[in-house]
Amino acid sequence: MKKVVYLLAVLLILSACGQSQESEKDHSGEKWSEIQQSGEIVVGTAGTLYPASYYPEGSDRLTGYNIEVIRELASRLGLDVKFEIMAFDAKLAALQSGRVDVIMAGPREESKDKFLFSEPIKYSYSTMIVRSEDHSGIESLEDLKGKKAGGAATTVYSDIARKYGAEVVTYGNATNDVYLRDVDNGRTDVVINDYYLQSLALKAFPEMDIKLHPDLRFHPQTVSIVTERGANVLTQKINGVLEEMKEDETLTEISQQFFGGQDVSQKLEEDIKEIEGIQ
Repeated sequence: MKKVVYLLAVLLILSACGQSQESEKDHSGEKWSEIQQSGEIVVGTAGTLYPASYYPEGSDRLTGYNIEVIRELASRLGLDVKFEIMAFDAKLAALQSGRVDVIMAGPREESKDKFLFSEPIKYSYSTMIVRSEDHSGIESLEDLKGKKAGGAATTVYSDIARKYGAEVVTYGNATNDVYLRDVDNGRTDVVINDYYLQSLALKAFPEMDIKLHPDLRFHPQTVSIVTERGANVLTQKINGVLEEMKEDETLTEISQQFFGGQDVSQKLEEDIKEIEGIQ
């Protein structure tokens, strides 16, 4: 009798596993089917971050590296694009809720189990903007202790600041000039962010007495196109098109347009400090 009960239990477990695997397999194509049927892919983006996602002065047309990569990708997939403007901290929630189909972000340990990440469209590292005259008193990451760092609440850059003892002064969906002006006027001491974004942002505001720290390069990072967990077919489609765009150098051309001739789609070979415990 015990053997019969045991066999029944095993069969039930195997049956449940099979149903689970079948359900996951079926689900993997649902998002792509929905997008195909609508003919449109909905993208969550900031719209305030030059040169990744922004509105040029005097224009109501969104552009930037991330934006034009998505437009080209959608075109090759035969889709229209709808952009939803939102703060960084809202993008992951919007993706989870289904309000948007994709966002652009870097993978982090706590998000890898919740979302799928495409092959990178951008390789970079972190650095910091400080006051020109004294580097805001920062010559090492350890010198961040007691400083005020401007940033969004949940970014990896704010995590780095907190790890080294800085107080994070949080903003909403603020534009670059707000962050930079606060370093210049002393409201904050530093902004930690992506090297390419910060180097270009500085060129846009030459009147401010701030600069990129000349010695600190840390936390290598990537940006990918992110989909909800289970949207395997959509991610496969995205990766296939990105591979085409790398091979025909479309990614390189778009990068050079927005990053002053630099190609952010290529892996970096510089010696960049890893930070333990930061994903």
